Amino acid sequence: MPKFSVSKSIEVDASPDRVFEVVSDFGTWRTWSPWLCAEPEAKVVVSENSNSVGSSYSWTGDLVGEGSMKHARLVPGKHIEEQLQFVRPWKSQAQVTFDFKTKNNGTTVTWTMHSALPFFLFWMKSMMVNVIGMDYERGLKMLKELIETGEVLSTTKVRGVEPVGPIHMVGVRKKCSMAEIDKAMSSAISEAESKLCETNIPYEASKISVYHNVDLKEKTFDFTAGMIVNDSSADVQGLATWSLPQTRAIAVGHTGSYENLGNPWGAAYKYLEHKKLKQKENAFEIYRNGPRENAPADLITDIFVPVK
Repeated sequence: MPKFSVSKSIEVDASPDRVFEVVSDFGTWRTWSPWLCAEPEAKVVVSENSNSVGSSYSWTGDLVGEGSMKHARLVPGKHIEEQLQFVRPWKSQAQVTFDFKTKNNGTTVTWTMHSALPFFLFWMKSMMVNVIGMDYERGLKMLKELIETGEVLSTTKVRGVEPVGPIHMVGVRKKCSMAEIDKAMSSAISEAESKLCETNIPYEASKISVYHNVDLKEKTFDFTAGMIVNDSSADVQGLATWSLPQTRAIAVGHTGSYENLGNPWGAAYKYLEHKKLKQKENAFEIYRNGPRENAPADLITDIFVPVK
């Protein structure tokens, strides 16, 4: 069977004992699970004793599939080993570990999986490594937020397939790494808004970012970010344009910090896979309000993935 490994780390501003306490308690996993974002109504069962060797956590749902996890070894403040069993979408097993190491005044948490794919899915190995890696990064980010602030500012709602469009936008096209995405998008939107203010072209309050290409392996984004305009023929010198005729799209709403926008995107593509739909146009996100007037907890973003 094709074997693969995934390992991701993050630094948390808390002691190893505190981070271990949260991770070893299956009762906290609903809050920072990167998969339950897609299907918060999925059935989750946690054993009565949720933080000891032998404690278990199981789940079942349409989007998240079915499986279970059990604490196999717990070394307080240092190490956790899990036995992981998947039932759906296919049967497999995995070993999962968490390691906690002191760094400066905090803790480096490393989340690792060792598993294997069925032979008939050998061609998915590279994709699985990338996708699970991104899931782990989202989960670790939420774990960090939970421990450092006491809450996770992210609520995702999969609305299903909806009509969307027509849309015409003008903006600035850029290519950047994942680490630069927030700064690059903010800069592109500000530049587009500034140039539009110099014209008489009316535009909507909602901002928009359109993804032309996303390279998961290299973690680079090619996108255009800017403003939705009412005039489909609008063209501003120095700005790129993008249009979408009326179509159908998977729609996922998100309320919370932009730091957690990976959650609705993960949910959208889980839904795409589950429903066996095919994407046909560039995916995009519309920001219904903005950080100037709203706290991170109140930011509203809609994700759209056009489908055939």
